Amino acid sequence: MYKSEKSSRNSNLKYSAAGFLFSLLLVFGFGYSNAEPSESIKLPGPRYRSNVSIEEALLYRRSVRDYWEAPLEIVEISQLLWAAQGVTDKEGHRTAPSAGALYPLDIYLVVRNVNSLAAGTYKYKPEGHELEKVMTENKWTGLCEGANNQACVKTCAALIVICAVYERSTVKYGERGVRYTHIEVGHAAQNIYLQAVSLNLGTVFVGGYDDRKVQKAMNLPDNEIPLCLMPVGRK
Repeated sequence: MYKSEKSSRNSNLKYSAAGFLFSLLLVFGFGYSNAEPSESIKLPGPRYRSNVSIEEALLYRRSVRDYWEAPLEIVEISQLLWAAQGVTDKEGHRTAPSAGALYPLDIYLVVRNVNSLAAGTYKYKPEGHELEKVMTENKWTGLCEGANNQACVKTCAALIVICAVYERSTVKYGERGVRYTHIEVGHAAQNIYLQAVSLNLGTVFVGGYDDRKVQKAMNLPDNEIPLCLMPVGRK
């Protein structure tokens, strides 16, 4: 009888531990995904000075939806991603402010026409300023359909997709963490806009798309929600 009860308790502890670990995985954005084995690509280091002042970038910031059919360079991609969520000090703070420094945003890059980068879907890793290739299969058509076949998405050289794992904020702030996450995506998007001006590139904040179709085309985990699409191209 004692052995049976002890066995039952041990079994319950195992299930509890498994449940706890699963919860942690969800909170920190490692939900189940069918993505292919990852491949890491170190990006060129970002530059911290340019000939365009912050005042000029603010003055000329516009939403650009028409792009030339020309490739982007990997150094330009590096700069845009750093502007969105790059690490700026030894404590791990980033270019965009985040409530509680919890960083619920994940930045993805879908490549169509970038020199030195094969077509596919990549996840930006701020800590190492690198890209993790998560999918090589070309799902551009499905992604465009998910974005209602908007011309700016169909013709851009690359698409930046800003996603959120709300649990990273709500675990501390409750439902208010959702609001903080939405504020944060605005910070990151504006950074991309201003950096695009500095690089003489065009971009636009796209909010009109089908969440589920975009998730499917990008093979995102269920708990990772796309909050905006930002096509980038030469203007």
